[in-house]
Amino acid sequence: MTLDGLDDLDRAILYELQRDSRHISSRDIAEHVDASPSTVRKRIQRLESEGIIVGYHADVDYERAGYQLHVQMECTAEIPDRSKLGEHALEIPGVVSVRELATGEHNVLVSTVGEDGEDLARIARELSDIGLHVADEHLVRGEMRRPFAGFKPVDETELSRNAPHTDDRR
Repeated sequence: MTLDGLDDLDRAILYELQRDSRHISSRDIAEHVDASPSTVRKRIQRLESEGIIVGYHADVDYERAGYQLHVQMECTAEIPDRSKLGEHALEIPGVVSVRELATGEHNVLVSTVGEDGEDLARIARELSDIGLHVADEHLVRGEMRRPFAGFKPVDETELSRNAPHTDDRR
């Protein structure tokens, strides 16, 4: 284990789960990380219980699902109120995610989905009613994701190729 509590096996498991948690089994992961399926299952359970893995989420293409308006609203909240307001925002119908930012004036990003402009206006009003100031709105065209490269296992050939070379001839 390292100081952050993760070893190479944990990181490799996280990488595989980020690649495709929906279609990968512990047996599949075990084949990629050179461990037994039971070891992978135990590691995943530990990562979940320690709060490192906090959930599994479906990525939805809202446009294909019939919702043309997927909008990210940039909001401003007083720093001490950010978390509580974010939790309240998630209770508003049409709000699908909230992201808190550590810096900047627009420190709460609220992702919303609506059927029409009236839906979005209602969501903005309700955000305002709970104390979030909607500063800007952006129509989301698409979103791409990839696993965090810091979790990607490094194979031994790559390690030896990148290792510093020493000359033992003296």
